[in-house]
Amino acid sequence: MRRFLVIVAAVVFFDQLTKLWILKSFALYDSREVIPGFFSLTYLTNKGAAFGFLADQTGVWRHYLFLVLGLAALVVIVMAWCRIQHIHWLYAVSLPLIGGGAIGNLIDRVRYGAVVDFLDVYIGTYHWPAFNVADSAICVGVTLFLVASILEAKGKLKNES
Repeated sequence: MRRFLVIVAAVVFFDQLTKLWILKSFALYDSREVIPGFFSLTYLTNKGAAFGFLADQTGVWRHYLFLVLGLAALVVIVMAWCRIQHIHWLYAVSLPLIGGGAIGNLIDRVRYGAVVDFLDVYIGTYHWPAFNVADSAICVGVTLFLVASILEAKGKLKNES
């Protein structure tokens, strides 16, 4: 459990630290180009879920829905980690990355009513939806989880034949 908590704490720490820096250094919608034609730091907020899902919905229900879903996801992540972290080391790393990212974004929803995003990747006029450290941890965690699942499935197939 110590490894789980260390990874979660590291993700939350770096996520909140970078968001604090953005909040102190940028006004909403300010942008600073870092790699011309490819990457900028741009302060945006997202009241919706991934890729702005439900962002255009009004009403307090959306806020509470995301809080409840986030908390439920954390419970499932902890339960899954307890059951499968011993199967492959990638599970032991992937689930706390996902959990830490979820907590980082939950903190934003409670504190600001929206998630702070600032990493802006683009090519020409095409922009990937802005994201943050928590989102990155979630994506890396999901990728590692899928890799672990594939490796585990291949191992089972080898054992059955």
